[in-house]
Parts: sequence; structure tokens; C-alpha cells
Amino acid sequence: MKLASFLVGDRAAYGVATPTTVIDLSLVDPTIPDLKSLLAVLPQVPDMLKNAPIYALESVQLLPVIPNPEKILCVGLNYESHRIETGMPEMEHPVLFTRFSSTQVGHQGAIVRPNVSEKLDFEGELAVIIGQGGRHIKREDALKHVAGYSCYNDASIRDWQMHTQQFTAGKNFDATGAFGPWMVTPDEMPDLSSCTVTTRLNGEQVQHAPFSDLIFDVPALIEYISTFCTLSVGDVIVTGTPGGVGVKRKPRLYMKPGDLIEVEISGLGVLSNPIVAE
Repeated sequence: MKLASFLVGDRAAYGVATPTTVIDLSLVDPTIPDLKSLLAVLPQVPDMLKNAPIYALESVQLLPVIPNPEKILCVGLNYESHRIETGMPEMEHPVLFTRFSSTQVGHQGAIVRPNVSEKLDFEGELAVIIGQGGRHIKREDALKHVAGYSCYNDASIRDWQMHTQQFTAGKNFDATGAFGPWMVTPDEMPDLSSCTVTTRLNGEQVQHAPFSDLIFDVPALIEYISTFCTLSVGDVIVTGTPGGVGVKRKPRLYMKPGDLIEVEISGLGVLSNPIVAE
């Protein structure tokens, strides 16, 4: 099942996505205000579909899959190819930083290059959406806590990211975290180790790697993160980007206004975003 958040006119909604339509579940039960809330009651979806209006997919504006997560936890240097290109040593534990929900845009929404920098870089990634919260989750139980997966572009303002050893500034400019087009529930996903993430800039492949190259896989990340904080329904873990980022290329390659950036994950779909100037 594919689940999406979207706008119908000016009204925020959520529902089930098909290749050509969205089924609006937001009008069925007023006690379920958003997709994050729906994740806690997913078994109710089949009954909700019976009375839900249907719209053409092209008639709605897709929003970030979870527009209002309590937490977005991002992982750095989590593909060996990216660790090597940065020259960083091997890590015993995941490198983590946070992104604010207010920085997110949906599929086909514009990623904004801020007027204080021309160093807007791409980072195609797998996003994991938590469907069952918890603390001290064991690795062997971790995937039971996953509601679904999506594409993410953790676009970075590289000079601001490198102002200090902390990444927060460069990772939290407005309209730089693209999330979508929808989430896919685990029952419709192939084995993650067989999936790949590919990033294309103006149609040219700039990143490509299998998830089997993750240094810390999804269960390891959930176990580690849930040890220090309670994961909540709708939380998002952005699992890291492979090698090929623009800042490590010669010559360096940054996104500029007029560009189109795409993140494709096998079994999930394609997240596409134009680049505009602030």
C-alpha cells in the first residue's frame, strides 16, 4: 500500500495513492487528522476505503509524506563509498544529526537555494517511517516498528554545514529536505538489501548504490536510536547517502536554479524536485 499526504485545493489531506489516483481518507474519520495519526490504526484502512472520495493524482499537490513528524533523525557517513570519499575514519557508532519538519518539501515541490550560498548539494537517501513507537528496541524486533519507506533528498548547504563540527545549520535551511512522493508499506517492498538508491541531476546519474552497502542497516539504526530516545509514531529516520556527492567531485558539482534533481529507490518510486533561487 502507498500512503501519501497531499493538498486538495487549500485543504490538507492524506490517503492511499495508486498510479493515477489518490483515495482521500481524511474525510472519513475526523478523529484521524493526518497521515501520522493513520499509521497508528493502519488495519482500519480497508474499511475506510469504502466511503472515501477519489481524485486524479495529477489534480492534487503532494506534500512531504509525514509533514509533521515529532523527530527527523538523519544519519551521516553511512555508506562506505561516502565515508571513503570524505576521508573519515571508520565509526563505531552512527553519526546522527537532526532536521526540522519545517524544512521539508514534497514531490515536485521546489528545493530552494538560499541567497547566502551557491553550495547546494544533493543527497539521495532512504527514509524509514516509524509505525510503532518504543524504547530499547532490539535489532531482531526493529522491523516490526516500521510503517513504511520513502525517498528523501537531504539537500545540504555545504559551506554552512562546515562552519563548525556540528551539521545543524547546513541541514536546516528552509525548503531543502525533499520527502516523497509517498511511503510504501513493508508488505509491498522487496528485501531491502536488494534495493538501490539512485540520484540523477538533470537526467545524469550522480549517485547509485545498493542498500547492502549501508554501514549501519535499518535494524541497527532503530536499535541504536531507540536506546537514547523514545521513537514515536511518524518519526522519520533518514538513513544516509552514498558516494558521489557534489562537494567531493572534481570539479565540484552543486545544484543551481533551473536544475531538476531526482531520487529513485527501487520498489518505491521517484522523488523529483526543481531547484529555484530564494
